[in-house]
Amino acid sequence: MAVTGRFALLVALGALVVGLAWPSGTGVLVVSGVLALAAIADALAAVPVGSLRLDREQDDLVTLRLGTSIEVALRVANPGRRRAVLLLRDAWEPSAGAAPARHRLVVPAGERRRVVSTLTPTRRGDRDAARVTVRSLGPLGLGARQGRRDVPARVRVLPAFGSRRHLPSRLARLRELDGRRAIQVRGQGTEFDSLREYVAGDDVRSIDWRASARSHDLVVRTWRPERDRHVLVVIDTGRSAAGRVGDAPRLDAALDTALLLAALASRGGDRVDLLALDREVRASVLGATERDLLPALVTAMAPLEPRLVEPDMRLLAAAALARAGRRSLVVLVTGLEEAAVTEGLDPVLGALLRRHTLLLAAVADPELATMAAGRGDAEAVYTAAAAGAARDSRRRTAERLARRGVEIVDAAPDDLPPAVADRYLALKAAGRL
Repeated sequence: MAVTGRFALLVALGALVVGLAWPSGTGVLVVSGVLALAAIADALAAVPVGSLRLDREQDDLVTLRLGTSIEVALRVANPGRRRAVLLLRDAWEPSAGAAPARHRLVVPAGERRRVVSTLTPTRRGDRDAARVTVRSLGPLGLGARQGRRDVPARVRVLPAFGSRRHLPSRLARLRELDGRRAIQVRGQGTEFDSLREYVAGDDVRSIDWRASARSHDLVVRTWRPERDRHVLVVIDTGRSAAGRVGDAPRLDAALDTALLLAALASRGGDRVDLLALDREVRASVLGATERDLLPALVTAMAPLEPRLVEPDMRLLAAAALARAGRRSLVVLVTGLEEAAVTEGLDPVLGALLRRHTLLLAAVADPELATMAAGRGDAEAVYTAAAAGAARDSRRRTAERLARRGVEIVDAAPDDLPPAVADRYLALKAAGRL
């Protein structure tokens, strides 16, 4: 049972009446007793919450992209013979961003009504509905019956893919590499593109003498960067991915980087696969076609959450070697902390570099630069010294890995996706994929 604001108002008025007209203990007891009996009788006259039928309008898993909104509907059926006046709260996880918080509705006897909540999630992943709380008001609006019901529902929030805005400019550069501006010099990482007539200034070594013999003019061969290469994106979902930079964990920047690179590489005719792991494989997308690649990636990425464990780099290396049989570009999105690299990545680096081109992408914290510049007081100076030491350690680690042949991209969350895409284009242009 529950009481309403109307009952509280009557109690206040009763206290005022007692204080002015009947200022005694007997008056207080009489007025309180009458109001309490009225509230109890009113609650008993309300439609029982247990007789109501509640169900979701959406039976299947609903998906939306982070930063967008979606409406979810709850149906309330009243099979009884009396009209039901209800206050209803369809509760969701706080990060689901459900609004409005409460609904007031009237369900006539034998009919059904629906209440609609708008979800605007603030976090990626699966967001679940909590219990539905229903308060059935009595005819006088003084008392009510209240109960809770479990009406399961789940909304899957996909990554926002904010780096999509960088895709058109990178695709334009890719088209220049991919035969739109054919080159004359053949080298590693190129394949035959087409024949065209010789013009002044062309390299005579590119003349195709057999084709020229069948034509009235000299003909030269042109080449383009090789297609159908393999790109394997490996995302570390361990401890380093849980660190927050700004308002989001590093893992979100890693997922955004993987989506931009996958969209770019698949348009360039390359095959893209994904692995996400820490102590075990958390997500895997292998062999998806260009059309199905991005939907498969966002579906696999949506439930990923960082785990506070050290990643198993031996598992990472074994999984990469098993899934990339031929020479591939392995893009590893992980941390660049000196201790983690020394103890985890260094022992398996040789096996990876013998078979593949390795690109290590790390999310840098731009706040370190701000902290390193602080000189306001003694605390700021010590903070600046610590920030400078952290930056120097990252730089030394990156330089040591680069000397071993690892491509390094260390950038802030918003800058990391386009920086990795640019490095991919540079490797493709150089024939190093």
